Amino acid sequence: MIMHPDINPVAISLGPLSIYWYSLMYLIAFGCAWVIAMRACKRPWSPIKRHQVEDLIVYGAWGVILGGRLGYMFFYSFDRWIEDPSMLIRLWEGGMSFHGGLIGVIVAIYLFARKHQIPFLAVGDFVAPMVPTGLFFGRMGNFIGQELYGRATNGPWAMLFPSDPLQLGRHPSQLYEAFLEGIVLFFIVYFFARKPRLFGEVGGLFLIGYGVFRFIIEFVREPDAQFAGQTAVFEIFGWMTRGQTLCVPMVLLGLWLMRKSLPSIVTLLKFRA
Repeated sequence: MIMHPDINPVAISLGPLSIYWYSLMYLIAFGCAWVIAMRACKRPWSPIKRHQVEDLIVYGAWGVILGGRLGYMFFYSFDRWIEDPSMLIRLWEGGMSFHGGLIGVIVAIYLFARKHQIPFLAVGDFVAPMVPTGLFFGRMGNFIGQELYGRATNGPWAMLFPSDPLQLGRHPSQLYEAFLEGIVLFFIVYFFARKPRLFGEVGGLFLIGYGVFRFIIEFVREPDAQFAGQTAVFEIFGWMTRGQTLCVPMVLLGLWLMRKSLPSIVTLLKFRA
């Protein structure tokens, strides 16, 4: 069994000011998004110009934070939120949802596109390659904070998290997600976006990739604490988790956005095989 390094969740302490690793990961993710955007805006077909990048990052940041928090309250803690509405602003207690953050970013993209008179899908395609880096650093923040760990396992890769009240060897599912949803998905989407594509195709590929990877990892990811012991966690067919349920519409939407290019991609894969 592998012991979790038990890293101090506080990255920097300056007197009464404490900066947590999780917050720092968000800042690094937004910085990476800025770097990727600055490179992408140099492409001749880019819908975003250099002077618009900062504005786009600000819109995206608000979308991630507000959408992520509202999504967590709605999808995972609705009953508790109704009982205690102040939970919404208590960000220091944790609780962010990727699917909520995605909806928030989509709304932010729509508002940005309308403001700058740019096609909505074109902006979505521009943003898609930036998201996996944010997922990578977010999952690393989860790992450092010992949250969202996996189900119990007897495998040699089982990790013991000091914060686990049951002290079981568990799948380090945060690292699985950081690798698949972060590193692997980044390279898939980034290299696909290096050539001109039809509107919606890059975003569609991201939705498919994330949906598939998250669906797979959900099999070894421990359900949120508020769902522990509740059969309601398994909502469809008696085995699908809340996260898997939310991934299904993502994949379907991604397939619809890529409907014109999927036949050529499948043909290419068969040819190379």
